[in-house]
Formats: sequence, C-alpha cells, structure tokens
Amino acid sequence: MTGLHPRRRRALALPLGMAMATAMAFLPGATASAAGLPGTTSGAPGAAAGISTAADLLADTDGTALSYVVNVRAGHGPSAQVKKAITRAGGTIVTSYDQIGVIVVHSSNPDFAKTIRKVRGVESAGNTRNAPLPAQSTTDEGTPKALSSAQMAAAQAAADAGQDPLESLQWDLPAIKADKAHEKSLGSSKVTVAVIDTGVDDTHPDLAPNFDRAASVNCVTGKPDTADGAWRPSAAESPHGTHVAGEIAAAKNGVGMTGVAPGVKVAGIKVSTTDGYFYTEAVVCGFMWAATHGVDVTNNSYYTDPWYFNCTDDPDQKALVDAVTRASRYAEKRGVVNVAAAGNENYDFAADEITDPVSPNDGTPSDRVIDPSECFDIPTQLPGVVTVAATGAKGIKSSFSNYGLGVIDVAAPGGDSTAYQTPAPPATSGLILGTLPGGRWGYMAGTSMASPHVAAVAALIKSTHPYAPPALVKALLYAEADATPCTKPYDINGDGKVDAVCEGSKNRNGFYGWGTVDALDAVTK
Repeated sequence: MTGLHPRRRRALALPLGMAMATAMAFLPGATASAAGLPGTTSGAPGAAAGISTAADLLADTDGTALSYVVNVRAGHGPSAQVKKAITRAGGTIVTSYDQIGVIVVHSSNPDFAKTIRKVRGVESAGNTRNAPLPAQSTTDEGTPKALSSAQMAAAQAAADAGQDPLESLQWDLPAIKADKAHEKSLGSSKVTVAVIDTGVDDTHPDLAPNFDRAASVNCVTGKPDTADGAWRPSAAESPHGTHVAGEIAAAKNGVGMTGVAPGVKVAGIKVSTTDGYFYTEAVVCGFMWAATHGVDVTNNSYYTDPWYFNCTDDPDQKALVDAVTRASRYAEKRGVVNVAAAGNENYDFAADEITDPVSPNDGTPSDRVIDPSECFDIPTQLPGVVTVAATGAKGIKSSFSNYGLGVIDVAAPGGDSTAYQTPAPPATSGLILGTLPGGRWGYMAGTSMASPHVAAVAALIKSTHPYAPPALVKALLYAEADATPCTKPYDINGDGKVDAVCEGSKNRNGFYGWGTVDALDAVTK
C-alpha cells in the first residue's frame, strides 16, 4: 500500500499520471432496517437495535465507542454467560452470526477485548478499528477517467458489427478470449456474482438488466440493511464497486460496454464506510449474506482495514483473521467461490519479510516488518480464496501487482501505464473500462480490476457446469488457465534494474499462478 488510503482493493495510483481505481468503502446514510440473516441474532437483550450513521457509534458520552468481534464456538448463539460478560465489560451486542460463532459488539471500554478474552467460551476477540467511525480502507488512489462524449462517439464508430458501442476500447476482453466466448455463451442468468465492495449503482443502463436485487444488501454496520437501494453508493462515494460490477456483467444490450460474463446476474453487497474503510464486521456480514442468498461467486477487490497484514501473534488481529476466515469458509461450504485481488504494492508475498508502512491506516502507522507467512492480507490470503494478480495490455505482470509463488492462483487484465504496456488500436488506454455511477463509463486500473475478470470467468464455468461445487469450479479455473511463463528479467520501466523476481515454472509461478484465465475454455470445456 502506498499511502494512508482506504483499502478498496485495488485501483492503484500508477506511474506517469495513470489514473487508479481507488475503491473505498463508505457508510451509507440509509437506516439499518436489519432484516437479519438466517441464524443471525439481531438486537440481543440490552443491545441497540442497530445504527445508521458513523455518529451513532459515538453515542456514549463517557468514551469513544469502537467495534469488536467476539468469536465463540460455531453453531450456537452466544451463551448466557458470554452475553452477561459482554454487558459487564461495557459492550452492546449489535448482531451475532451464530452459524460461525462471530458476535459483533460495540463498546467504549478500552479494555473490552482484553477483558472478554478471559471469559470461558470466548475463543478470540479484538477491536476491528483503532479510531471511531468514520474511517478509510482502500489502496486505490486518484479518480476514474470518465469517457467524454467525443471518446464515446469515436469508440462507437470503431466498433465492429455485433459489438456494444464501447467494446472496441476493451482490450481486456480478447486478452482472455471473452470475445470468442460470447459467440458460444454469455453465461447463465441463474448464476449470480456478488460484488462485495463500495456499493453498486443498479440504475446504470448497462447493469440494470442483470442486477439481482434479492441478493443485494448494505452490510456496513455489520448487520444487513435491506432497505431499497441501500447497496448503492452516494454521489460523494467511490465508484469502485460500480466499475467492478460492469467488468463482470455489463449487459450485451447495444449500450456502452460488455462484461466478461454479460449473461449472468450481478449483486451489490456494500461493505465500505462513507470514508472508504472495509471493516471486519462488514466483511463478515458480506460473506454471510452471500452464503445465505443464492450467490455463486463473490468478488473482493479490497483488503480488510485497518491492517494491511493481520498478524496472528497479536490477539486483536488474530480475532479479525478468525472472524473473516470463518465467514469466507462458511460461504464456500454453502456453494460460493470467493475471488480476491492480490493488491497493488508490488509486494512479494513469498518473501521472508515485508515492510508494512501504512498499518493501522485509521490510527498511527509505523514501518513494521512482518512475516507474510504469519501475517495475512485478508481476505486475499485466506484458505480457499482465489488470489488474483494483474496483467497489462502486453500480457505481463502489471507494474504495481503483488505477486508470490504459492500465493497467486491466477492472473487477469488489471491494466497498467501505457508507458509500460500499450494496447493495440483502436483501444487507446492501458487501463480497464468499466461502468461508473450515473450512467457513465470510465477507466480504472489495479488488481481491483483483475479480480472481477476472474470472478466473471468463474461465473461462466458455473454456467457451463451448474452443479459444480466450489472446489470443482476452482479446479477448472486453474486447469483451463493459459500457462504463462515467468517474465525474466522483469524490468517494467526499462531502466536496467530488475523490478520484481518471478519464481516457479511455466505452469505455476509467482507472477501468474496457474496462468491467465481463459473465458473461452470456461464455456466450451
């Protein structure tokens, strides 16, 4: 991560003025109507019914209220003993995901986590933030580059017969053979991809035909808000989630662009605060909602704030890893394939150590040296999650993309500076085209943009093999990927210095994992 930015995964500030996708999570102003998830305890005795704004978390005049996760044995609601202990420690239960044993609590007691960890039946507990809301959480920087009317007219003039008007600008589609795949199948409307992100503008003309309202929700508080439109970003919030949704499933309808899987459904699960932070309780809610609302694939283009890496030898950070791991694993057990962006800092996740200069990003960060085998970027590095690296228009690792042998599973187009990787005409930008709120289209770049390509290909595989469980979908995703050998030497800016070292074989390596995803194979094999 390059600065104190919200952690939407990951549209990145690229060199030479390249606009990045800054995907931030924002707290909606909508009220928390909280139609609970199945198996969810909401508004426990003595607990607040819900919160609607960041200010509500500061209601205690005697202190600053923070949010916590308390993890107990899965399969049961919090015991009477744990409930009493939470109250005695100054906590208020917001909601409880009984299926996985994760309780969301608000407390202004600075010793709440330390106290509750001593209670019998509590397996781990920790604060999900270091500062009161609002906060931030993404690695995207800058703003998207919206298309002008002149650019749109030029693109439409260059479009071939059968293409959507802006498809000629989408070099990323032929890069993974999605254009050829569309001749065979657009994907099934029975398959839904949930965008766990900053919110999705479902009124966009390229998204409205494929939007799944029943699978959409606002999870910012850690408790589902199903009010109509609660999943949408406000005008002041990041367009990140809307951009991602378009990459996945923009309809092939003669309007704008074409998604990688333009026949599948897309849902919006909003998990970022108005200031762009993706906190643990929201992420847990997002995975649990997906697990219980018919979602087949989730896209996760963010990291969970406030820690870029969560170290399991720290009791607070361990609790966050536990909570998100439980939620993502539960979703997979319920049939969901979880896909996540690798991040934009050119980190080698297989290195012995990494210097993290930005954590906590809602407090006072320091240059801490971490071991990436013990400190985890979540959900990216969690078991079972498909981890995605980004490539540019020339098909090599994007200058910013994180990498690492044994960590990266597959690669997909995420864009890069045209100074490094220039697309073939008529495309003019090395970035990725996507939908923007308000019926617009524009460019962004980052592993945030690579991950939705993979989520969409997974959706095409699910469309082809409707009864395939997540393990088989992932196996096919990896087997059908086009093996991409290491780029050696990797001197992306041509200054004579190696910018990253790729380890591994042609069939599996640290830059591209099992290879670059293949949409054509997804619909024909």
